[in-house]
Amino acid sequence: MWRRLWLLIPFLLSAPIAAEDWPEFRGPTGQGHYQGKLPISWNEKEHIAWSVNIPGEGWSSPIVVAGRIYLTTAVPKPDKKGFSLRLLCLDTEHCKEIWNIEVFQEPASAPKIHNKNSHASPTPILKDGRIYAHFGHQGTACIDLDGKILWSNQEYQYKPVHGNGGSPCLSQDTLIFCCDGADIQAVIGLDINTGKTRWKTDRKVETNKPFSFGTPLAITHEGVHQVICQGSEVVMSLDPYTGKELWRVRYRGFSQIPRPLYHQGLVYICTGYESPKLMAIKPGGNGDVTPTHVAWTVPRSVPATPSPVIVGDALYMVSDFSVMSCLDAKTGEQRWQGRLSGGHSASLLHADGKIYSLNEKGTCFVVEAGPAFKELSKNTLPGRTLATPTPYLGKLYLRTDEKLYCIQ
Repeated sequence: MWRRLWLLIPFLLSAPIAAEDWPEFRGPTGQGHYQGKLPISWNEKEHIAWSVNIPGEGWSSPIVVAGRIYLTTAVPKPDKKGFSLRLLCLDTEHCKEIWNIEVFQEPASAPKIHNKNSHASPTPILKDGRIYAHFGHQGTACIDLDGKILWSNQEYQYKPVHGNGGSPCLSQDTLIFCCDGADIQAVIGLDINTGKTRWKTDRKVETNKPFSFGTPLAITHEGVHQVICQGSEVVMSLDPYTGKELWRVRYRGFSQIPRPLYHQGLVYICTGYESPKLMAIKPGGNGDVTPTHVAWTVPRSVPATPSPVIVGDALYMVSDFSVMSCLDAKTGEQRWQGRLSGGHSASLLHADGKIYSLNEKGTCFVVEAGPAFKELSKNTLPGRTLATPTPYLGKLYLRTDEKLYCIQ
């Protein structure tokens, strides 16, 4: 029996992510879908399983895998000169801290950040027993489940504008992230086993505002593996194995934040600040396909920060200024609009026919994913809220500027 158990250990350590696990920004698909049911009503005194103070500052979302929560934070150094960039591991049942490690140090000379940003905004990602923690221009590291740093890479210390933001994605054995600062605009692919650079692809676009905070999305379209990478003025599709550019679409916009979507043969992107637009793109062709592959464009009430979500044939989005819209995902035709309140930065979450939209003041709106705007509930916790909530085993994990809440 013991011999059989030993033979099983390698399989268990490399077992695939379970259906309930939430291993990266916006979940297993990277597109904000949870397959179970979640609470629709709570406040500070009701339906809170636990809450715990989180040291430091951070707007990364928690990830949850196999009963453990992982999240990053930036803790001011005792002399107030710079930050300790850390990765925390907590138990989901009792909010007990399992470990808390320093990954990097951010010097006091680091560039200032936007007041809606933090020094720990990218969400980590977990696969096959390894956590990949990304801190933008400060570096990227791989950590095992015991909190041991296996490798780190600080090669790409570009000049950020407003700090770091975009999260990484994985495609097979390549970790992919965007570097879009004042001096460098590129997409990087690292070998997940060594942390060494596998490829670097420059954006090659003319813009006077080159900074962005994009999170790539790996897709397979008509048998072709692609990674969709957005920056100022352009979205590129790259071969995840080589970094070779497959196609690109141009637009007007900078400081791009929302993560792309892929649904029924179309890629959906928001074009960023200045005059945000929602674009639906046919993800094929070669080179610049702007004149031929843009299926439709919507110019109104489009978010510059929160990522949309698609449910069935409907696309739901909330603007930074709290206007929620439902569009036909095939045509872009508007089905309805509704007004929420408070500025919105967190991305939308879908579960059980409901859309969860968290504003920046601690209020989460639950809206029916249906043919008309119907607000089901409005739930408020104290504190500032910019991180996207995380579901796991029927509970919702919500991060404020001071605490992590488990809502049941």
